[in-house]
Amino acid sequence: MTDTHSSSNGSDASAPDHRTPPAVAVVDAKFSGNVGTIARAMKNFGFSDLLLVDPPELDPDGEAYGFAGHAREDVLPNATELSFDELVSSYHTIGCTAVTNEDDRSHIRFPFSTPAELADRLPTVDAPTALVFGRERVGLTNEELARIDEICSIPANEEYPVLNLGQAATVTLYELRSLALEADETQLPDVDRVRASEQTIDRVYDQWSELLETINHPPEKREKTMRMLRRIYGRADLTEREANSLLGLVRRAAERPAERD
Repeated sequence: MTDTHSSSNGSDASAPDHRTPPAVAVVDAKFSGNVGTIARAMKNFGFSDLLLVDPPELDPDGEAYGFAGHAREDVLPNATELSFDELVSSYHTIGCTAVTNEDDRSHIRFPFSTPAELADRLPTVDAPTALVFGRERVGLTNEELARIDEICSIPANEEYPVLNLGQAATVTLYELRSLALEADETQLPDVDRVRASEQTIDRVYDQWSELLETINHPPEKREKTMRMLRRIYGRADLTEREANSLLGLVRRAAERPAERD
């Protein structure tokens, strides 16, 4: 773990570079396993810069490394330890809290953004940024929040909005993953669907029309049934493979009455 206490002398060399994605700061965590869980979530969603204020002992044979998964190889051992003063003076800070004020009579916890809203706005912030998570039981204190630049809160059930530390960090980092990962850097294939050609879709409709005639579907209902099928397939955006599979099924269904005869 890197310790900035020995190198922080006010020089420009010690200041972090402007960066996106933001760093992730954990303040005064009591359980090392939570630090490991956050490191793992960072690895999952493309974040790498872990900052620790008054951290617990992070034994390579302990829970932190046990919970970190592959983040034990880079995110966790490369974490930087710093003071809260250094954190708020060096970064544009976003304090993450479950408990917010209801209105603008106090600005300690208000106004606030959701993680999804931050994902849209943070790329415009021309400064190194840090997401700041607090203690397991009490989170960030009002005194700490008063020194933080802005507030983030996860929308949750008003009857029980409090998430544990690892959950809160995981949800927030998931929502902000677009700041750290390009679409082609995830394990998911290209999500764009390539719609079947209109010629193939028309063949599906022709096949359905033939089937309705073959099974003696009431003539007065056929137009309405075909309109319904067009609406269904229009919303579905069938791929070429899906359309061809349907062609085979409907064709086979049309052949069965003839086979019985």
